[in-house]
Amino acid sequence: MNGKIKERDKTESNILFTYISVFLLFNNYTQENNLTTVTEFCLLAFHVGQDLGLLLFCLLLVVYCGTICGNLLIITLVSISKNLHTPMYFFLTQLSISDILLTTTIVPNMLQILLSNGRTITFINCLTQFYFFGASETFECLLLTVMSYDRYVAICNPLRYITIMTSGHCMILAAISWLLGFSISLIYIITISKLSFCGPNIIDHFFCDLLPLLELACSDTFIIQLEVYLLSIPIVIIPTTIIVVSYTYIVLAILRIPSSTGRQKAFSTCSSHLIVVSIFYWTMFSVYVVPTKGLTLTMSKILSLLYTVFTPLVNPIIYSLRNKDIRKAVQEAVQKCVIW
Repeated sequence: MNGKIKERDKTESNILFTYISVFLLFNNYTQENNLTTVTEFCLLAFHVGQDLGLLLFCLLLVVYCGTICGNLLIITLVSISKNLHTPMYFFLTQLSISDILLTTTIVPNMLQILLSNGRTITFINCLTQFYFFGASETFECLLLTVMSYDRYVAICNPLRYITIMTSGHCMILAAISWLLGFSISLIYIITISKLSFCGPNIIDHFFCDLLPLLELACSDTFIIQLEVYLLSIPIVIIPTTIIVVSYTYIVLAILRIPSSTGRQKAFSTCSSHLIVVSIFYWTMFSVYVVPTKGLTLTMSKILSLLYTVFTPLVNPIIYSLRNKDIRKAVQEAVQKCVIW
């Protein structure tokens, strides 16, 4: 009798062990399927027909070529013209380098998407694109702040301008801006790389931006959202405050100038920078700061297109058309080419 009971208990234990083993195997299998790592994303760009897509392709190709040529022209003119060897134009060359980096990161890939009506991009290439995009945008925020400080010193403290804005100080400010841009963007990349992407891999955008990536993440995004809020202090709030304070003092200093000619001349030295700042921050705040509930996906793409593609094209045009020194340097360069 005891032998039968022991045998029955042993049989029940074997059955229970078998059920537990099957359950654990099934559970592991389910978790592995649910946490399948996404190795590539599909970028959709714009939902347009073939004819409109081809027209948009030609437009963006012309804009990209114009952006590269315009910014290279600024860099070349500042390099060869001695009259442009000043802090303002040194910072302008840095802005042109940043614009070339930004458009080269975004536009060539977007042109391929328009030709193929959608394109896949590997996870590593997606992070690389976002890294250089974030670095160039962060650098531009900081550089525009440095340029506003340069205009503040030039107008509000002109007698000490040469001693404050030396070539060494300008290079240090530019180097710090580049270093912070790439460092802050690297922090985002490290955090994103630790997220798990196991669900849909379709990004309804024309490049790998932060918000579309976070929407596809399967793991908790609290840490990176906290990083965005904390890092917005040194890259958005503080620069914006410095720019507003600088131009407040600039406007007050201009209003104290007795002659209208003097006021107009003083304002013309910073009007180009003010226009560039207004365009850049208006588009950036519209996409990332204004609540996205009332913003359609198409409108969000158009605004992103403005600050990633069209703003780098407009920047050299604004500084060229509204700047006598740039126009004079262009004329001298053309005359030299004709003589040669």
